Amino acid sequence: GIILVAATNRPDVLDPALLRPGRFDRHVVVPLPDIGGRNAILDVHTVHVTLAEDVDLSIIARGTPGFAGADLANLVNEAALWAARQNKDRVEMEDFDYAKDKVLMGPERRSILIPEHEKRVTAYHEAGHAIVAELIPEVDPVHKVTIIPRGQALGLTQILPEEDRYAYNRKQILGQIAMMMGGRV
Repeated sequence: GIILVAATNRPDVLDPALLRPGRFDRHVVVPLPDIGGRNAILDVHTVHVTLAEDVDLSIIARGTPGFAGADLANLVNEAALWAARQNKDRVEMEDFDYAKDKVLMGPERRSILIPEHEKRVTAYHEAGHAIVAELIPEVDPVHKVTIIPRGQALGLTQILPEEDRYAYNRKQILGQIAMMMGGRV
C-alpha cells in the first residue's frame, strides 16, 4: 500500500524505466493558465501589495501569455521592488510594465554606449515593425515601442493580444511575418 507522487516540468528527460506500466500509472498534465487563470493568479499575488488606481490586472494578464503562476508571482515581486526603489508608496502600472520587460528580456542596459547613427537605425527598425503592425488588421495591437537595449535586443516593438490564441489562420501568420520583416525593411 505505498503511494508515490512525483512532479516534473521536464517529462521529456525522464528515464523511460520510470514510465513503464505499473510504475506511475496516472499522468496529470497541468497546462499553463489562460487569461482568466492569469487574472486570478495575479489577484492572489497582489493581495498584500498596495496597488495604484491605474493598475488594471486584466491588462497585465492579457500581456503575459505563457506565464505560469511562478512567473506571475515573480512579476508582482519585481514590480513591487521597482516601485520601492523609486520611493513610491504603491505599485503603479508603469512598475508592472518595467517588471514585465525585465522578466521577459532582462534588465535595461543603459550603460551601453551606442553611436547616434545606430540609435537612429534602431529607431527606424522598430518604427518599421510598428507601422506594419498598425496597417495589417490581422496583427495584434501595438502596446509598446522602445529603443532602450535589454538583453540581446537593441529595441523592441511589443504587440499585445486581445485574447489568448491557440491557433492561427493563414492571414494572421502572414501578418506576423510581415510585421517581423517590417523592421528589416
